Amino acid sequence: MRTKSTGRKKINIITLGCSKNVVDSEVLMGQLKANGKEVVHEQRGDIVVINTCGFIDNAKEESINTILEYVDAKNRGEVEKVFVTGCLSERYKPDLVREIPDVDQYFGTRDLPILLKHLGADYKHELVGERLTTTPRHYAYLKIAEGCDRPCSFCAIPLMRGKNISTPVEDLVVEAKKLAKNGVKELILIAQDLTYYGLDLYKKRALGDLLKELVKVEGIEWIRLHYAFPTGFPEDVLEIIKSEPKVCNYIDIPLQHINSDILKAMKRGTSHEKTNALLDKFREKVPDMAIRTTLIVGFPGETEERFQEMKTWVSEQRFDRLGCFTYSHEENTTAYQLEDDVPQEVKESRVEEIMALQSQISWEKNQEKIGKTFRCIFDRKEGNYFVGRTEFDSPDVDNTVLVSAEDTYISVGDFAMVKITAAEEFDLYGELVL
Repeated sequence: MRTKSTGRKKINIITLGCSKNVVDSEVLMGQLKANGKEVVHEQRGDIVVINTCGFIDNAKEESINTILEYVDAKNRGEVEKVFVTGCLSERYKPDLVREIPDVDQYFGTRDLPILLKHLGADYKHELVGERLTTTPRHYAYLKIAEGCDRPCSFCAIPLMRGKNISTPVEDLVVEAKKLAKNGVKELILIAQDLTYYGLDLYKKRALGDLLKELVKVEGIEWIRLHYAFPTGFPEDVLEIIKSEPKVCNYIDIPLQHINSDILKAMKRGTSHEKTNALLDKFREKVPDMAIRTTLIVGFPGETEERFQEMKTWVSEQRFDRLGCFTYSHEENTTAYQLEDDVPQEVKESRVEEIMALQSQISWEKNQEKIGKTFRCIFDRKEGNYFVGRTEFDSPDVDNTVLVSAEDTYISVGDFAMVKITAAEEFDLYGELVL
């Protein structure tokens, strides 16, 4: 057993789940640093704080396994304390306390001041926008709102994150300026629902107003939009994407399904026809915009016919980027009252069908890029390649641009013009245009 340290305690933050959790961890780390604490991200530490995800089965399983791993480490004397925060803890705290009692304390998604107290720190209100970023230095997530007011029947996020609370425009501008000062060039705007932004504060959809202020921030060169809800999409945002060079021609809009009956059961507030009309409007207003979406297969009542409708629609729409997930039957959601009537193996088979179809679409679209030149930002060096992205690609989820490192040097975080010379399903190969 390791002898417990009597010196300064190192606090290790573990982040699981989505980019919203990444920001929460970064804010926690910023608060701890301001309190004079030694804090690291996913390295060795005396005290461990696990920021969990509780969205779907796979995420919950990963979170529980991580908690158990560090509880075992604590019992072996390798760490002194284990704290758990985030969505899983918010949603299942009584169960977790009962099933994994060796965790020192569980905290919810809005318990930051209490968590800090247990870590020997005080919450500092004056630290608006201060955080220790864990992403590469040149890009960062900017969370513009917390929680969600949407009634989607399959989603447990409102149970874990509460109602929508928008962050004031002026606070977000301050945060963006601080990020830019630290070398951030690309802001990725995130929330449970970007399009709802501002309704609680300003009694109107204010995403467009926010973008107009963020583009003024010196040092920020790209602004990217993630997680836009389709219903009530503010059309002024399309005009800004089209006219403002800093706002990437890119939108992440989770559509989830296309069959009107399934969409109604999902409580999405839209239909097949309305969804297509919105996509038509996107392409009419911003012809060069890359559209990323996510779909759910196996929702209760998804017959083979309804699934084939979605497959046909994916073929017709030819999305630039697409992710697909199996439906997870989540307790305390309204969809939980429905019979989970699609077998798991059928769900998984349908995911494979959709992704095989999208892979072919992506390959065809990438072939069209050969011979063209794109402005790219470079995230890292990997093996014999510098790995970058176009404005049509978000980090970790979209295509990459690979440039040989054998006879070329590119500084990570820099922009460069790249001519595409070859393409695969999800990778582009190119050479610098000097």
